[in-house]
Amino acid sequence: MKPRHLVLGAALFGAAALVLFGDRTPDAWVAEAVDRPAAPRTVAPSAPAAPAPRAAAPGTVPPPGKGQAILALVPRDVLIGDSEGRFGQRENGVFGRQDWTPPPPPQPVVQAAPPPPPMAPPLPFTFIGKSVGEGAWEIYLARGDRTYVVHDKDVIDGTYRVDAIAPPVLTLTYLPLNQVQQMNIGVFE
Repeated sequence: MKPRHLVLGAALFGAAALVLFGDRTPDAWVAEAVDRPAAPRTVAPSAPAAPAPRAAAPGTVPPPGKGQAILALVPRDVLIGDSEGRFGQRENGVFGRQDWTPPPPPQPVVQAAPPPPPMAPPLPFTFIGKSVGEGAWEIYLARGDRTYVVHDKDVIDGTYRVDAIAPPVLTLTYLPLNQVQQMNIGVFE
């Protein structure tokens, strides 16, 4: 065996002896909550701290309230002074918050676009055919299961007026909005 093993074995034996034959009596006193008076107390920041109480001898109980006190927290600016103007800083101070992000750009004022003007609906007619008779054009239109034979300046159902028939275009006016619409009717055959 090496000398190191002998030293470690002796230390192990000493630790086992302390566990078996050591003092097992519990501490004699227990720290309990302290009742506080209702009146607020102020603590001066420069008050010297009371010396720490010595440990009581085993088996003795310290007197209640003696040597046990919890001091109130003192605000930081009382402890280190006002940081106004320190190190070239005005409002933030030494421990103040630093914000290096640039301010957001101003939001442009968006005006709501005026509503679009009312528009005529798409033409509800389907072109079926055309013919010319006595120098005037006749156009055949269908809407659903109805068939219309229209001439120049005719009014269809009180909503559309035929303005001009000039192949390849039929020009109609939507009367409620007075808007002109055109329909392809093909070239002259």
